[in-house]
Amino acid sequence: MAQLDPTLQMLKELTDANGIPGNERAPREVMKRYIAPFADEIETDNLGSLIAKKVGDEKGPKIMIAGHLDEIGFMVTQIDEKGFLKFQTVGGWWGQVMLAQRVTITTRKGEEIIGVIGSKPPHILSPEARKKPVDVKEMFIDIGAVSKEEAVKWGVAPGDMVTPYFEFNVMKNEKHLLAKAWDNRIGCAIAIDVMRALKDENHPNIVYGVGNVQEEVGLRGAKTTTFKIRPDIGFAVDVGVAGDTPGVTPKESTSKIGAGPQIVIYDASMVSHKGLRDFVVDIAEENNIPYQFESLSGGGTDAGSIHLTANGVPSLAIGVATRYIHSHAGILHRDDYENTVKLLVEIIKKLDQKTVNKIIFD
Repeated sequence: MAQLDPTLQMLKELTDANGIPGNERAPREVMKRYIAPFADEIETDNLGSLIAKKVGDEKGPKIMIAGHLDEIGFMVTQIDEKGFLKFQTVGGWWGQVMLAQRVTITTRKGEEIIGVIGSKPPHILSPEARKKPVDVKEMFIDIGAVSKEEAVKWGVAPGDMVTPYFEFNVMKNEKHLLAKAWDNRIGCAIAIDVMRALKDENHPNIVYGVGNVQEEVGLRGAKTTTFKIRPDIGFAVDVGVAGDTPGVTPKESTSKIGAGPQIVIYDASMVSHKGLRDFVVDIAEENNIPYQFESLSGGGTDAGSIHLTANGVPSLAIGVATRYIHSHAGILHRDDYENTVKLLVEIIKKLDQKTVNKIIFD
Protein backbone atom coordinates (compact mmCIF):
# COMPACT_ATOMS: atom_id res chain seq x y z
CA MET A 1 0.00 0.00 0.00
CA ALA A 2 1.23 3.51 -0.85
CA GLN A 3 2.17 5.92 1.91
CA LEU A 4 -0.96 7.12 3.68
CA ASP A 5 -1.61 10.73 4.70
CA PRO A 6 -2.32 11.32 8.42
CA THR A 7 -6.11 11.13 8.02
CA LEU A 8 -5.96 7.86 6.10
CA GLN A 9 -3.50 6.43 8.63
CA MET A 10 -5.95 7.22 11.43
CA LEU A 11 -8.81 5.62 9.50
CA LYS A 12 -6.69 2.53 8.85
CA GLU A 13 -5.78 2.14 12.51
CA LEU A 14 -9.37 2.60 13.64
CA THR A 15 -10.86 0.12 11.16
CA ASP A 16 -8.11 -2.49 11.39
CA ALA A 17 -8.59 -2.66 15.19
CA ASN A 18 -10.77 -5.57 16.28
CA GLY A 19 -13.63 -4.91 18.70
CA ILE A 20 -17.05 -6.53 18.93
CA PRO A 21 -19.71 -5.43 21.45
CA GLY A 22 -18.38 -5.99 24.95
CA ASN A 23 -14.76 -6.23 23.74
CA GLU A 24 -13.91 -2.74 22.47
CA ARG A 25 -10.52 -2.25 24.12
CA ALA A 26 -8.42 -2.14 20.91
CA PRO A 27 -10.44 0.50 19.02
CA ARG A 28 -10.90 2.48 22.27
CA GLU A 29 -7.13 2.71 22.70
CA VAL A 30 -6.73 3.93 19.11
CA MET A 31 -9.45 6.55 19.53
CA LYS A 32 -8.02 7.66 22.88
CA ARG A 33 -4.55 8.14 21.38
CA TYR A 34 -5.87 10.26 18.53
CA ILE A 35 -8.36 12.39 20.46
CA ALA A 36 -6.24 13.05 23.57
CA PRO A 37 -4.25 16.01 22.12
CA PHE A 38 -7.49 17.96 21.58
CA ALA A 39 -9.32 17.16 24.84
CA ASP A 40 -9.21 18.85 28.24
CA GLU A 41 -10.29 15.63 29.95
CA ILE A 42 -10.70 11.98 28.96
CA GLU A 43 -12.52 9.31 30.93
CA THR A 44 -14.37 6.07 30.45
CA ASP A 45 -17.64 5.01 31.97
CA ASN A 46 -18.12 1.70 33.74
CA LEU A 47 -19.01 -0.15 30.52
CA GLY A 48 -15.91 1.08 28.70
CA SER A 49 -17.21 3.93 26.54
CA LEU A 50 -14.73 6.75 25.90
CA ILE A 51 -15.69 10.34 26.76
CA ALA A 52 -13.42 13.22 25.70
CA LYS A 53 -14.34 16.70 26.91
CA LYS A 54 -13.35 20.08 25.47
CA VAL A 55 -14.49 23.27 27.17
CA GLY A 56 -15.24 26.36 25.10
CA ASP A 57 -17.57 28.27 27.41
CA GLU A 58 -17.84 26.45 30.74
CA LYS A 59 -21.24 28.05 31.29
CA GLY A 60 -22.48 27.07 27.85
CA PRO A 61 -24.63 24.10 26.81
CA LYS A 62 -23.25 20.56 26.58
CA ILE A 63 -23.01 19.15 23.05
CA MET A 64 -22.45 15.41 22.55
CA ILE A 65 -21.00 13.93 19.35
CA ALA A 66 -21.10 10.15 19.51
CA GLY A 67 -19.70 7.41 17.34
CA HIS A 68 -19.63 3.81 18.50
CA LEU A 69 -16.53 1.70 18.95
CA ASP A 70 -17.99 -1.74 18.38
CA GLU A 71 -18.30 -3.62 15.09
CA ILE A 72 -20.47 -6.59 14.26
CA GLY A 73 -18.70 -9.90 14.71
CA PHE A 74 -19.00 -13.29 16.35
CA MET A 75 -18.26 -15.08 19.61
CA VAL A 76 -16.97 -18.61 20.08
CA THR A 77 -19.55 -20.70 21.94
CA GLN A 78 -18.24 -24.28 21.65
CA ILE A 79 -15.27 -26.30 20.40
CA ASP A 80 -16.18 -29.71 19.00
CA GLU A 81 -14.06 -32.85 19.33
CA LYS A 82 -12.46 -32.28 15.90
CA GLY A 83 -11.40 -28.73 16.76
CA PHE A 84 -14.08 -26.87 14.80
CA LEU A 85 -15.61 -23.82 16.47
CA LYS A 86 -19.30 -23.16 16.92
CA PHE A 87 -20.11 -19.48 17.16
CA GLN A 88 -22.78 -16.91 17.92
CA THR A 89 -23.34 -13.80 15.81
CA VAL A 90 -22.89 -10.57 17.77
CA GLY A 91 -24.80 -7.83 15.98
CA GLY A 92 -26.85 -8.10 12.83
CA TRP A 93 -25.48 -10.44 10.15
CA TRP A 94 -27.02 -11.61 6.89
CA GLY A 95 -26.04 -15.26 6.51
CA GLN A 96 -25.39 -14.97 2.78
CA VAL A 97 -22.35 -12.71 3.29
CA MET A 98 -20.63 -14.98 5.83
CA LEU A 99 -19.68 -18.27 4.18
CA ALA A 100 -16.03 -18.82 3.12
CA GLN A 101 -14.98 -15.52 4.71
CA ARG A 102 -11.81 -15.32 6.76
CA VAL A 103 -12.05 -14.33 10.41
CA THR A 104 -9.73 -13.55 13.31
CA ILE A 105 -10.18 -15.25 16.68
CA THR A 106 -8.65 -13.19 19.52
CA THR A 107 -7.75 -15.35 22.51
CA ARG A 108 -7.81 -14.28 26.14
CA LYS A 109 -4.04 -13.62 25.98
CA GLY A 110 -4.50 -11.43 22.92
CA GLU A 111 -3.10 -13.86 20.37
CA GLU A 112 -4.81 -13.71 16.97
CA ILE A 113 -5.66 -16.94 15.15
CA ILE A 114 -6.95 -16.97 11.59
CA GLY A 115 -9.94 -19.08 10.61
CA VAL A 116 -12.52 -19.44 7.88
CA ILE A 117 -16.30 -19.85 8.11
CA GLY A 118 -17.34 -23.17 6.61
CA SER A 119 -20.34 -25.44 6.03
CA LYS A 120 -21.22 -28.58 4.12
CA PRO A 121 -20.00 -28.38 0.49
CA PRO A 122 -22.77 -28.03 -2.10
CA HIS A 123 -21.63 -31.21 -3.88
CA ILE A 124 -23.24 -33.39 -1.21
CA LEU A 125 -26.45 -31.38 -0.84
CA SER A 126 -29.72 -32.18 -2.56
CA PRO A 127 -30.70 -29.94 -5.50
CA GLU A 128 -33.38 -28.34 -3.32
CA ALA A 129 -30.94 -27.62 -0.48
CA ARG A 130 -28.46 -25.96 -2.85
CA LYS A 131 -31.04 -23.33 -3.74
CA LYS A 132 -31.49 -22.26 -0.12
CA PRO A 133 -29.17 -20.05 1.93
CA VAL A 134 -27.20 -21.98 4.54
CA ASP A 135 -28.57 -21.42 8.04
CA VAL A 136 -26.07 -19.68 10.31
CA LYS A 137 -26.62 -22.46 12.84
CA GLU A 138 -25.11 -24.91 10.34
CA MET A 139 -21.91 -22.90 9.92
CA PHE A 140 -18.67 -23.35 11.84
CA ILE A 141 -15.18 -21.86 11.97
CA ASP A 142 -12.18 -23.90 10.83
CA ILE A 143 -8.92 -22.75 12.46
CA GLY A 144 -6.86 -25.69 11.24
CA ALA A 145 -6.94 -27.57 14.55
CA VAL A 146 -7.19 -31.37 14.40
CA SER A 147 -8.80 -31.78 17.81
CA LYS A 148 -10.48 -29.95 20.65
CA GLU A 149 -7.32 -30.44 22.70
CA GLU A 150 -5.21 -28.69 20.06
CA ALA A 151 -7.59 -25.73 19.82
CA VAL A 152 -7.59 -25.40 23.61
CA LYS A 153 -3.78 -25.64 23.64
CA TRP A 154 -3.69 -22.67 21.26
CA GLY A 155 -5.69 -20.70 23.82
CA VAL A 156 -9.10 -20.77 22.11
CA ALA A 157 -12.05 -20.79 24.51
CA PRO A 158 -15.78 -20.07 24.56
CA GLY A 159 -16.35 -16.31 24.78
CA ASP A 160 -13.43 -15.43 22.51
CA MET A 161 -14.01 -12.54 20.11
CA VAL A 162 -14.21 -13.29 16.39
CA THR A 163 -13.94 -10.47 13.85
CA PRO A 164 -13.83 -10.17 10.06
CA TYR A 165 -10.32 -10.54 8.63
CA PHE A 166 -9.92 -7.52 6.38
CA GLU A 167 -7.42 -4.70 5.89
CA PHE A 168 -8.07 -1.04 5.10
CA ASN A 169 -7.46 -0.09 1.46
CA VAL A 170 -7.60 3.05 -0.66
CA MET A 171 -9.23 2.05 -3.95
CA LYS A 172 -8.15 2.98 -7.48
CA ASN A 173 -10.53 5.93 -7.20
CA GLU A 174 -8.71 7.39 -4.21
CA LYS A 175 -11.88 9.00 -2.83
CA HIS A 176 -13.33 5.52 -2.27
CA LEU A 177 -12.15 3.87 0.94
CA LEU A 178 -12.57 0.13 1.56
CA ALA A 179 -12.46 -1.37 5.07
CA LYS A 180 -14.20 -3.48 7.66
CA ALA A 181 -15.83 -1.79 10.65
CA TRP A 182 -16.77 1.50 8.99
CA ASP A 183 -19.82 0.82 11.15
CA ASN A 184 -18.86 2.67 13.17
CA ARG A 185 -15.23 3.66 13.35
CA ILE A 186 -16.07 6.42 10.86
CA GLY A 187 -18.22 8.04 13.56
CA CYS A 188 -15.33 7.81 16.03
CA ALA A 189 -12.98 9.36 13.46
CA ILE A 190 -15.43 12.21 12.88
CA ALA A 191 -15.60 12.89 16.64
CA ILE A 192 -11.79 13.02 16.70
CA ASP A 193 -11.52 15.40 13.75
CA VAL A 194 -14.29 17.70 15.00
CA MET A 195 -12.34 18.16 18.23
CA ARG A 196 -9.14 18.59 16.22
CA ALA A 197 -10.77 21.38 14.18
CA LEU A 198 -11.96 23.08 17.39
CA LYS A 199 -8.56 22.94 19.10
CA ASP A 200 -7.79 26.65 18.66
CA GLU A 201 -11.38 27.83 18.13
CA ASN A 202 -13.64 29.64 20.53
CA HIS A 203 -16.97 27.85 20.80
CA PRO A 204 -19.87 28.81 23.09
CA ASN A 205 -20.37 25.42 24.68
CA ILE A 206 -18.77 22.27 26.08
CA VAL A 207 -18.15 19.54 23.49
CA TYR A 208 -18.01 15.84 24.28
CA GLY A 209 -16.47 13.49 21.69
CA VAL A 210 -17.70 10.00 22.56
CA GLY A 211 -16.91 6.46 21.49
CA ASN A 212 -19.80 4.34 22.73
CA VAL A 213 -19.67 0.60 23.35
CA GLN A 214 -22.26 -2.04 22.48
CA GLU A 215 -24.31 -0.09 19.94
CA GLU A 216 -24.80 -3.12 17.73
CA VAL A 217 -26.60 -5.08 20.43
CA GLY A 218 -29.13 -2.48 21.56
CA LEU A 219 -27.60 1.02 21.75
CA ARG A 220 -26.35 0.15 25.22
CA GLY A 221 -23.26 2.29 25.70
CA ALA A 222 -25.12 5.43 24.64
CA LYS A 223 -27.50 4.96 27.57
CA THR A 224 -24.71 5.15 30.13
CA THR A 225 -22.62 7.88 28.50
CA THR A 226 -25.60 10.15 28.00
CA PHE A 227 -26.67 9.61 31.60
CA LYS A 228 -23.14 10.55 32.68
CA ILE A 229 -22.80 13.63 30.45
CA ARG A 230 -26.40 14.93 30.59
CA PRO A 231 -26.02 16.81 27.29
CA ASP A 232 -28.33 19.56 26.05
CA ILE A 233 -27.97 18.45 22.41
CA GLY A 234 -26.94 15.05 21.04
CA PHE A 235 -25.57 13.95 17.68
CA ALA A 236 -25.04 10.32 16.73
CA VAL A 237 -22.68 9.94 13.79
CA ASP A 238 -22.94 6.58 12.05
CA VAL A 239 -22.94 4.91 8.66
CA GLY A 240 -26.07 4.89 6.53
CA VAL A 241 -27.33 2.85 3.63
CA ALA A 242 -25.96 3.82 0.21
CA GLY A 243 -28.55 3.31 -2.49
CA ASP A 244 -26.28 3.80 -5.50
CA THR A 245 -25.52 0.16 -6.31
CA PRO A 246 -27.29 -2.06 -8.90
CA GLY A 247 -30.77 -3.21 -7.95
CA VAL A 248 -31.54 -0.59 -5.31
CA THR A 249 -34.62 1.45 -6.24
CA PRO A 250 -35.30 5.09 -5.28
CA LYS A 251 -38.16 3.79 -3.16
CA GLU A 252 -35.62 1.86 -1.07
CA SER A 253 -32.88 4.52 -0.85
CA THR A 254 -31.89 7.68 -2.70
CA SER A 255 -28.57 8.17 -0.89
CA LYS A 256 -25.32 8.17 -2.84
CA ILE A 257 -21.75 8.04 -1.64
CA GLY A 258 -20.05 11.36 -2.27
CA ALA A 259 -23.30 13.35 -2.11
CA GLY A 260 -22.79 14.68 1.42
CA PRO A 261 -23.74 13.74 4.98
CA GLN A 262 -27.09 12.07 5.49
CA ILE A 263 -29.55 13.87 7.74
CA VAL A 264 -31.62 11.03 9.15
CA ILE A 265 -35.18 12.22 9.55
CA TYR A 266 -36.63 8.90 10.74
CA ASP A 267 -35.50 5.40 11.71
CA ALA A 268 -36.80 2.62 13.94
CA SER A 269 -35.13 4.11 17.01
CA MET A 270 -36.06 7.79 16.73
CA VAL A 271 -38.03 10.48 14.96
CA SER A 272 -35.49 13.27 14.54
CA HIS A 273 -36.03 16.45 16.57
CA LYS A 274 -37.58 18.92 14.14
CA GLY A 275 -36.03 22.06 15.63
CA LEU A 276 -32.54 20.54 15.58
CA ARG A 277 -33.02 19.10 12.12
CA ASP A 278 -34.09 22.46 10.70
CA PHE A 279 -31.16 24.18 12.41
CA VAL A 280 -28.68 21.69 10.92
CA VAL A 281 -30.13 22.06 7.42
CA ASP A 282 -29.84 25.85 7.70
CA ILE A 283 -26.18 25.59 8.75
CA ALA A 284 -25.41 23.25 5.85
CA GLU A 285 -27.01 25.60 3.34
CA GLU A 286 -25.36 28.72 4.78
CA ASN A 287 -21.94 27.06 4.44
CA ASN A 288 -22.56 25.37 1.06
CA ILE A 289 -22.07 21.93 2.55
CA PRO A 290 -23.83 19.23 0.50
CA TYR A 291 -26.29 17.02 2.36
CA GLN A 292 -28.97 14.43 1.68
CA PHE A 293 -32.01 13.27 3.62
CA GLU A 294 -32.42 9.65 4.64
CA SER A 295 -35.17 7.68 6.36
CA LEU A 296 -35.04 4.02 7.33
CA SER A 297 -37.91 1.80 8.33
CA GLY A 298 -35.55 -0.52 10.21
CA GLY A 299 -32.39 -0.11 12.21
CA GLY A 300 -31.33 2.75 14.42
CA THR A 301 -28.42 4.67 15.87
CA ASP A 302 -27.18 5.74 19.28
CA ALA A 303 -29.45 8.77 18.94
CA GLY A 304 -32.25 6.34 19.78
CA SER A 305 -30.84 6.02 23.29
CA ILE A 306 -29.45 9.55 23.60
CA HIS A 307 -32.78 11.30 23.05
CA LEU A 308 -34.58 9.28 25.74
CA THR A 309 -32.14 9.98 28.58
CA ALA A 310 -33.33 11.82 31.71
CA ASN A 311 -35.96 14.40 30.68
CA GLY A 312 -35.09 14.13 26.99
CA VAL A 313 -32.24 15.30 24.74
CA PRO A 314 -32.97 16.89 21.35
CA SER A 315 -31.00 14.63 19.03
CA LEU A 316 -30.16 13.98 15.41
CA ALA A 317 -28.44 11.12 13.60
CA ILE A 318 -26.03 12.12 10.85
CA GLY A 319 -24.96 9.35 8.49
CA VAL A 320 -22.10 8.67 6.10
CA ALA A 321 -23.53 6.70 3.16
CA THR A 322 -21.71 3.36 3.00
CA ARG A 323 -21.98 0.42 0.63
CA TYR A 324 -22.21 -3.17 1.93
CA ILE A 325 -22.70 -2.35 5.62
CA HIS A 326 -22.95 -5.29 8.01
CA SER A 327 -20.59 -7.39 5.94
CA HIS A 328 -16.84 -8.04 5.93
CA ALA A 329 -16.11 -4.92 3.86
CA GLY A 330 -17.72 -1.55 3.18
CA ILE A 331 -16.99 1.36 0.85
CA LEU A 332 -17.49 5.03 1.68
CA HIS A 333 -16.40 8.34 0.15
CA ARG A 334 -13.75 10.55 1.69
CA ASP A 335 -15.62 13.73 0.76
CA ASP A 336 -18.61 12.61 2.85
CA TYR A 337 -16.32 12.11 5.83
CA GLU A 338 -14.74 15.53 5.45
CA ASN A 339 -18.05 17.30 4.85
CA THR A 340 -19.56 15.68 7.95
CA VAL A 341 -16.67 17.01 10.02
CA LYS A 342 -17.08 20.45 8.46
CA LEU A 343 -20.84 20.47 9.11
CA LEU A 344 -20.50 19.49 12.77
CA VAL A 345 -17.79 22.09 13.38
CA GLU A 346 -19.99 24.85 11.95
CA ILE A 347 -22.95 23.59 14.00
CA ILE A 348 -20.96 23.64 17.24
CA LYS A 349 -19.73 27.18 16.62
CA LYS A 350 -23.36 28.37 16.57
CA LEU A 351 -24.79 26.36 19.47
CA ASP A 352 -24.80 28.92 22.28
CA GLN A 353 -27.33 28.75 25.12
CA LYS A 354 -29.79 31.08 23.41
CA THR A 355 -29.77 28.97 20.23
CA VAL A 356 -30.16 25.73 22.17
CA ASN A 357 -33.12 27.21 24.09
CA LYS A 358 -34.72 28.27 20.81
CA ILE A 359 -34.26 24.75 19.37
CA ILE A 360 -35.80 23.13 22.44
CA PHE A 361 -38.63 25.49 23.29
CA ASP A 362 -39.77 27.08 20.01
